Amino acid sequence: MGIDQSLLVSDFDFDLPEELIAQEPIAERDHSRMLVVDRSTDSLTDTSVLHLPDYLRHGDLLIGNNSRVIPARFWARKVDTQGSIELLLLRSTGDGTWEALAKPAKRLSPGTRAEILDRQGGEPIDAGFEVVGRGEHGQVLLKFSSDADSRLDEFGVMPLPPYIHKRLEDASRYQTLYASQPGSAAAPTAGLHITPRLLDECKAAGARWAEVTLHIGLDTFRPVSVDRVADHVIHSEWCSVSDETARQIAETKRSGGRVIAVGTTSARTLETLGQTFDPEHPRGFSAPTQIFITPGYRWTIVDALLTNFHLPRSTLIMMVSSLAGRETILRAYRHAIEERYRFFSFGDAMLIV
Repeated sequence: MGIDQSLLVSDFDFDLPEELIAQEPIAERDHSRMLVVDRSTDSLTDTSVLHLPDYLRHGDLLIGNNSRVIPARFWARKVDTQGSIELLLLRSTGDGTWEALAKPAKRLSPGTRAEILDRQGGEPIDAGFEVVGRGEHGQVLLKFSSDADSRLDEFGVMPLPPYIHKRLEDASRYQTLYASQPGSAAAPTAGLHITPRLLDECKAAGARWAEVTLHIGLDTFRPVSVDRVADHVIHSEWCSVSDETARQIAETKRSGGRVIAVGTTSARTLETLGQTFDPEHPRGFSAPTQIFITPGYRWTIVDALLTNFHLPRSTLIMMVSSLAGRETILRAYRHAIEERYRFFSFGDAMLIV
């Protein structure tokens, strides 16, 4: 089924007071507020993430994205002119080659060599790269010398979304506690609320836990610049589901439990699996996905979703509108604004059941 040609990007707009954009995480991860959207009763309930277990049933399966944010922002200088460069790694294409954003990008033609600088005083370290190509959207393709990309912790810093202007004192707070697979340029932020204590209580309520991987690129923050939703070209992200997780999904479906995605990236991965999923012979996959979930989409795997509050006119608010209905989501967002919920990456949560 194709995207509804009548859907406009402006259909997913709302006015958000700037002061509601969370600039830092709260002290306790699982103490964030949570707005519960119950589709069966069309009701909204104000509670907290601590009460997530109250909304679970025996046999439910929670699935989180275990991708780990890499310290993808770093600085360098050109070998020939000593000109400064700021870079942001987007994704690895293998063999030490990466796609990246660069400032200034226009002066980085193929063949340009640069030495990498440390993050303290801007002094060169024993590592560098060469520009080996250009992408169609202004990206550069660079190849690191030797094993430099395995040393990102030495010179890279954690990238934060463009709407966060406050310095993050503890970089681990922009990382889920179960992150294990390095590769993301942004955090799967719904998972930031999850703690071992909360997971133990979810399991005590009869739910199980599983993980998938989707490496998030910065395209997730790219504004939708077209008028019609159908004209937007969705970004591609690499994702993976193990055979074991696929088996758990099949068992959950057979037993009448719900698959609850922790975050839109988990949901995107699971619905990619759903395009080829055979519950009688469940198998995982590893591949890029370009699935674009908008109202009218028929969900195949995900039954419920824990998510944060998303940007106006974004592909993510389109996704959650697909699950709960556009009018319901816009009503929920109006309620969240009236009740002074915190928005975006370090903000509060919404549970759609």
